Formats: sequence, C-alpha cells, structure tokens
Amino acid sequence: MLHTWGRQLQYHPHIHYIVPGGGFNKGRSSWLSSRTDFYAPVKALSPIFKAKFKEQLNQTGLLDSVEAKVWEADWVVNSQAVGNGAASLKYLAPYVFKVAISNSRIVKVENHTVTFKYRKHGSRRYRSLSLHVLEFIRRFLQHVLPSGFMKVRHFGFMSSSSNICPEDIRQRLGKEDENPPPVPPESQNPPHGPFCPDCGGVLIFLKSILPFRKEYCSSG
Repeated sequence: MLHTWGRQLQYHPHIHYIVPGGGFNKGRSSWLSSRTDFYAPVKALSPIFKAKFKEQLNQTGLLDSVEAKVWEADWVVNSQAVGNGAASLKYLAPYVFKVAISNSRIVKVENHTVTFKYRKHGSRRYRSLSLHVLEFIRRFLQHVLPSGFMKVRHFGFMSSSSNICPEDIRQRLGKEDENPPPVPPESQNPPHGPFCPDCGGVLIFLKSILPFRKEYCSSG
C-alpha cells in the first residue's frame, strides 16, 4: 500500500507490505513456514531493496528522472512479526481511503493562514502547526496521486490472477492455526482514548459529576 504523507503533510513516500510468514516449496506440495519471531534481517534488506528498485527504474527508462541524491541516502526497510496479521490489517485499513488530512484536524483558517493539529510519532499529545494557505495547498497537492498510480496493489497468492488462494494454503497446512503467536507489544493497537491534552496519557474514568439542578434540591 502506497503512503506518501507525514503527520505535517510533508512529502514522505513509503510502502507498507503485508508479507506471509512462509512460502511454498518449488513443487508447491508443502508450505514452508518462517520463524514466528523473525522473517528477514532488516539491515541487509535496506540496501538490497534500494538496489532492486534502482534496477527496475533503469529497465523502464525512468532512472534519469530521479535525482542522484536519492541513491546517496540510506533507505529504510523494517520488518516485524505480527502474529496472524490481524493487527497489521487493522492498522492499514483506515489508510486505504484516507486523504492526507481530514477536516477534523484543521483548527482554523484566517488571515491567509491554515492552522492544523498533529501528533508527533510516539506521542498522544496534539501540537499545532500554522502554514500560509499557499504552502498548505502545496503540501496537500503533493499527495494527489498522478494518473495511473495505484494506492493498493495485490501480489503473489493475493493477486486476482493467482491460481492459489489462502484456502489452498490452509489445506496444505492441515488446519488453520488455532493458537497464533502473540502480537508483540510494539505492534499492538494503541489504547483507546480519551487522552490528556497536555501529556498525552490515557485518561481513566472514575465518575461523572452531574451539573447542579434545582429540581434535585428539597424545598424549605
């Protein structure tokens, strides 16, 4: 899934992949599972991914259209085991149809300035950022995909052209995993609010104090 924006609308293109923890053998007669806590060395994947990406651009004739500094920078590839994948799907699902910013994040628009709220990575506390209206529009339009670009693509056995479906994999495994490995804490969904506007911590409900009402008071 293609994702191009950061929390402040900056241009931050990156791709999320949902990767199965294993694959078929050459004869497609059995499923070879990976370890439950490890898939691939991410430090080794980063330069390999960049090299493969560059190679594909060169084959399509688009390499010269990319600035040279792109290949000088370190690319980041991250891979984490997430159990049965439910946590990943739940995290990515809202991004499929979301835009770079929603109306609920825009605090005010006045004097040719747009102010919106955002949260820094790892924090629940909202901060505010004010941009000139033209700069705000410029940042927003960076994330309108050009014609022909797809936000979501399916590959492998998830592709519509594949002759293998997840049910085939389950049959080769013998049965579904009734006890999937636990989801690591860093991959679990964040706790639900409400949150403190100052520190970002989760507010714990204790009790409600109803407003004073005259009919509750006894006369005399």
